[in-house]
Amino acid sequence: MNFAGIIRLNKCGILCLVTTFLLLMLYMLSRSSKIEERTSVNLRKLLIAAIEVAEKGGKEVSYVRSLPQLDVESKGKTKEGANDPLTNADRRSHCVMFYGLTQAFPKIKVISEEEKVAGDCNPVQLVELDPRGLDGQPDPGDEFVPAEDITVWIDPLDATQEFTENLVSYVTTLVCVAVRGKPVIGVIHKPFSDEPKTTWSWLGKAKSADLQNSKTTDSSQPLSIIVSRSHAGQVEAVAKKAFGPEIKVIPAGGAGFKVLEVIAGNATAYVHTTNIKKWDICAGNAIIKAAGGEMTTLDNEQIDYSSTSNSVNTGGLLASIGLRHDELVQKLSRAKT
Repeated sequence: MNFAGIIRLNKCGILCLVTTFLLLMLYMLSRSSKIEERTSVNLRKLLIAAIEVAEKGGKEVSYVRSLPQLDVESKGKTKEGANDPLTNADRRSHCVMFYGLTQAFPKIKVISEEEKVAGDCNPVQLVELDPRGLDGQPDPGDEFVPAEDITVWIDPLDATQEFTENLVSYVTTLVCVAVRGKPVIGVIHKPFSDEPKTTWSWLGKAKSADLQNSKTTDSSQPLSIIVSRSHAGQVEAVAKKAFGPEIKVIPAGGAGFKVLEVIAGNATAYVHTTNIKKWDICAGNAIIKAAGGEMTTLDNEQIDYSSTSNSVNTGGLLASIGLRHDELVQKLSRAKT
């Protein structure tokens, strides 16, 4: 039987089938793209948001410092016996930083020092994601990361004790983005500089102008270390045993401030020998790495900033730029024994 004479191809029908197939493919691709958009985070946008909320938090801190009274409370004592104060500046900065980030990126985990004590927050202004926040640096381009791989650590007011004493040069606001536990983006904002200043980095992608010209330590100069004001004597004894009696020990407040002093070349290294919270050090860790340095425990171990890790780093801290980091670690390790 000759079927060719019976079955004839209908051009209109073929066109309809092809069009339907193409529309179905476009729908599937669009749906896949929307699912990916909901479950992934653009790190470029997260960097811009991190800079924005750090600066907004700084404005809240500056405002509270200008008031007649600070409304200081105490969260208790640290393990080392130091007072752990809380002010309205901590709360107000937390509100704009924490909720600014979580409203813009609802899928990511944000850990704040004041999350448990901040209380109710008034509605906060949404982040604008303005690329001008990159301060004229070249656009680093987009990079998408699964939301579940991201943990953001924020300190709404680093150096609260010094803030209450009006030693505001030590005060910073801090934001750090960790991807799979590794610090990738760091923001340190100084609200009380002559002009508020923000230092930021995205590892391997972009960094603020001041980091473009960061100084490396001159190995011919005497060693100097910057340490916590509350533990200066304890660290000084270890440092002199490790590096010699001529070493200069610089007491200072705030982990963010100390990192910036190392980057500026005003101290050889930042040393901490007791427990320290990860929201204090994560931003500095990211920035130190972007500047070509290292931040590790005193056993030369990398610090894990994943959301499931302990929020307290119990291994001490050493941060340096332009030196043989492992040699400094070995000397400090021998001095502790």
